[in-house]
Amino acid sequence: MSDPDALRARLAGVLPIAPTPFHPDGAIDWASAERLFAFYREIGADGLTVLGIMGEAPKLEPRESLALLEAAVRHMAGRPVIVGVSAPGFAAMRTLAREAMAAGAAAVMIAPPGTLRTDDQIVGYYAQAAEAIGGDVPFVIQDYPLVTQVQMAPVVIRRIVEDNPACVMLKAEDWPGLEKISLLRQWQREGALRPLAILAANGGLFLDFEMERGADGSNTGYAFPEMLIDVVRLAKGGARDAAHDLFDAHLPLLRYEQQPVLGLAVRKYVLMRRGLLASDAQRKPGAALSAAARAEIDYLLARLARRDGRAAL
Repeated sequence: MSDPDALRARLAGVLPIAPTPFHPDGAIDWASAERLFAFYREIGADGLTVLGIMGEAPKLEPRESLALLEAAVRHMAGRPVIVGVSAPGFAAMRTLAREAMAAGAAAVMIAPPGTLRTDDQIVGYYAQAAEAIGGDVPFVIQDYPLVTQVQMAPVVIRRIVEDNPACVMLKAEDWPGLEKISLLRQWQREGALRPLAILAANGGLFLDFEMERGADGSNTGYAFPEMLIDVVRLAKGGARDAAHDLFDAHLPLLRYEQQPVLGLAVRKYVLMRRGLLASDAQRKPGAALSAAARAEIDYLLARLARRDGRAAL
């Protein structure tokens, strides 16, 4: 494994979650994928995450997953790419993790399965996962109880981090999760927890205050990642009011995009309106927007454009 301290320092800023573009027939839209990856680099993203939950990873064939990763690494050249490798079994997880690292990924992301209930089960699962993928593979804890139904208390996260030197980052998307970030950072200041990158997710819905609580940046997939980049930059520069003003302008669209089931459909629709995706299609099974929902999104975009010209589509 490369120097974990050096890698942790690179896992900061904004690493957007990339959706997987599809044609209406379900085939991967490679032209849109190339355009999207190039866009992330052009706007100054500090890295990228592919094959996450919002990347429809479970719907992809292994060869498709690897090809998407290779395209992302090529476009992000020199910037860290994190790869989601969560799987029902460790054999598939190990194969994808080893292939991802060989293809140039910086780290892999692992979410716990929904069958885990006790603290010891969660800690034990990550120990087994780390053993399966190999101790030389840096990994990210995905703490997303709204989807996984697995509750990780701060003390559980600390145990996982301390037990596994290859753990380099927490993807923080508990809700509410502000106090969890504060406590982890307090433990670090007190020397009770080794250094750990913390990137906030949850569609960016709490990014304004997550930055103030000690997050290193954002690891989510909002349809205007430039806003996330600007808010992180302003927050780190001490421009609190400017960060909140920009964030507040986007909040109605952020909220709309955060709807369960429909969230990815909303995000893909806006990315299509922006000309980054040729289609807002999802590979089946997937939710579709009604005409009324599309009209509401268009209305939100028009209102946002009064405050942020990037939404003038």
